[in-house]
Amino acid sequence: MDKSTPKRNVNKKRPDYLEWTEYFMATAFLAAKRSKDPCSQVGACIVNENNIIVGIGYNGMPKGCHDDVFPWMKESENSLENKYLYVCHAEINAILNKNSVDVRNCTLYVGLFPCNECAKVIIQSGVKEVIYMSDKHSFKVHTIASKRMFDAAGVKYRQFIPKNRQILIDFDEINWNDQSQLPGSPNLGDSITKKIKSMSILSEEQQDLNSSFTCDNETRLECKDKN
Repeated sequence: MDKSTPKRNVNKKRPDYLEWTEYFMATAFLAAKRSKDPCSQVGACIVNENNIIVGIGYNGMPKGCHDDVFPWMKESENSLENKYLYVCHAEINAILNKNSVDVRNCTLYVGLFPCNECAKVIIQSGVKEVIYMSDKHSFKVHTIASKRMFDAAGVKYRQFIPKNRQILIDFDEINWNDQSQLPGSPNLGDSITKKIKSMSILSEEQQDLNSSFTCDNETRLECKDKN
């Protein structure tokens, strides 16, 4: 971080933290960075009613279908060489990647409004709301069909309006202001010294106890011999 940046008040809550909706949409956009698609990189993030992420996905080839072998072209004369026949969309991958029993009553954050095929899976999985960033294909048949199905099935959808146009991920920020996230370390030297002294005292007490026990036994033996 720039050294000229003014220091924050470390005794109060930071005011510029991400709100939940921004956090979840940013997670979807970060997932999109994993996509190999040269044209469209889309990510999706599924969140349950407790604001816990239960699924993340991005558009890509199915497992076992190597992305260096299968095509990424959009308008090949050979229909079998078009990516649309093979690519799994982000929404479907997020649902399939779920880490919960199901995604019923969850909210799905996605960069692009779902197509009709994804809409079917979203409805069948029980997702209750879709929050999207872009609706650039709103005039296309598959998007119109998606909205028609969502309306009929009672799945809500709304566009995400960001408060911040950009969210910067700075890996150097963890060292901001050299603030430690852990409490100060104790003085190990003093601690070790105290422990040694404590052990020494216990050892002396044990020796005194053993000595007393030995003397007591000897006295009893002498008395027994006299009798």
